[in-house]
Amino acid sequence: MSTIYKEYLLQSEPNKFSLNNLKAGEMIVNMGPQHPSTHGVLRLEVVTDGEIIQEVAPHVGYLHRCFEKHAESMAYNQTIPYVDRMDYLAAMNSEHVWCMGVEKLLGITEQIPKRVEYIRVLVTELNRIASHFVAIGTYAIDIGAFTPFLWMLRDREHIQRLLEWTSGARMLYNYIWVGGLYYDLPVGFEERCREFIDYLLPKLDELDVILLENKIFIDRTANVGVLPLDVAINYGCSGPMLRGSGLRHDLRRVDGYSVYPELEFEVPIGQGLAGTLGDCWDRNYVRALECRESIKIIRQCLDQLQGDHKRTPDFDPQAACPKKMRMTGTQELYFRGETPRGELGYFFRTTDRSDVPFRCKGRSPCFSNLSVLHEISRGCMVADIIAIVGSVDIVLGELDR
Repeated sequence: MSTIYKEYLLQSEPNKFSLNNLKAGEMIVNMGPQHPSTHGVLRLEVVTDGEIIQEVAPHVGYLHRCFEKHAESMAYNQTIPYVDRMDYLAAMNSEHVWCMGVEKLLGITEQIPKRVEYIRVLVTELNRIASHFVAIGTYAIDIGAFTPFLWMLRDREHIQRLLEWTSGARMLYNYIWVGGLYYDLPVGFEERCREFIDYLLPKLDELDVILLENKIFIDRTANVGVLPLDVAINYGCSGPMLRGSGLRHDLRRVDGYSVYPELEFEVPIGQGLAGTLGDCWDRNYVRALECRESIKIIRQCLDQLQGDHKRTPDFDPQAACPKKMRMTGTQELYFRGETPRGELGYFFRTTDRSDVPFRCKGRSPCFSNLSVLHEISRGCMVADIIAIVGSVDIVLGELDR
């Protein structure tokens, strides 16, 4: 191999670890970027000593699409389709956070009709369940359990059809708009949604038996990838990663945005029931419990949407949508919300009388959660890194932006 070719190879595939610094018996193994268990185009550079992991370095950026620069070149409402494509498994949640941030900049938060707020929470909680179903199902198949994957995708399909009925799209919705919604719920949606959640609850009981209580699943995930609470906090982890380590921290409760303060639900945390607090099993356990809490929230939203805030002929979901988004003065705002993967935040810097942000930055929970990978992988077996990466539940579209 020529010297020039070696230099080009190093530039195209940069390594953190050098062959010259390896100890006797160590080797560098690449997983990805195209790999069935990295949940996207993620490259892991792993230093192993036999079957034991010594170090691991994630290499990101293979799916980078310049979200921030796109957002800085178009109006706030025009960016919503780009927001959808960040966490494409939970687009409603991403839209919700973006729109609430822009509404706070405009000072119209209090003008949003209550029916709009309850519909927003309803569709985001449906999307949260759908996202967790993908996380749990693909995690099961990563470590050899095929049936739960089929069950999760089957039930997720019901949610996809409900959201498609609402917005016209299966995954990338552009449904939540700044100041309101694209359209009201279809006639009969509330009844169909009740039928679905009544059907779903027994399925979650079956999931507990076939997966969470399965001895093989417990052996593969308990005491693996243990994330101590202090490490989780220091690395900025959030969502099920943080709650799996025992901290009851949920932005729907902490910040109390939208109508969440009016709703009753619990914040599940890991308890170390199958192994050590903060292990892979606990993170999966928290996601399964969050699906049950989302069902509670959906029931309460349906009660409101069929009760005090039921549909009326004169209801216009776009009534509070500003026709032109002119900011007053120069403002800076960081707004955050709880998505299925944790704290999604947007930083805005505005300029006077402009409807295009001067600066926009997305804070991805996947990026922070993945940054702790090397801390929780040291000393594990090579096969365990598949279980650890799956338990982090990353979406590369959001991680790379």
